[in-house]
Amino acid sequence: MIAVEKIVFLSDVPMFGNVQSAELAKIAEIAEEVVVPAGQHVFREGDYGEELFIIVEGRVRITLNDRTLATLKEREYFGEMSLLDGEPRSASAQAEVDTLLLRIRQADFHRILARNFDATLAVIRTLSRRLRSQLDQINRLAGKQTTDGG
Repeated sequence: MIAVEKIVFLSDVPMFGNVQSAELAKIAEIAEEVVVPAGQHVFREGDYGEELFIIVEGRVRITLNDRTLATLKEREYFGEMSLLDGEPRSASAQAEVDTLLLRIRQADFHRILARNFDATLAVIRTLSRRLRSQLDQINRLAGKQTTDGG
């Protein structure tokens, strides 16, 4: 992908939808293309993690204890928790088909966020919405009413 293609692509990724073009250009610069063959793990639960992955093409299955939690497709992302906290992976990720990913490394991403409060706030808001949505889903599955949680 050329830089302009990455910027346009990233602007359609929910995590970066509210990030300004100048910051998207910086993120596009640090986003590396990675090809993962069908059946290969991107990472396994418990692995040390410091990267976020965004699916350009293909599908990735997220599992915990061999149980499928989600199947992700184009423009969806995973690994964001380790990108932010550097803790071990909480689940495994495996390519279901040949998959093209963009990889963003923690140190590079932190440098961008440290220099730009607006980008930092946009990412935090997006991740907060994602967390709330997942908590609502957990509550629905448990048969409980959702709450603000805040």
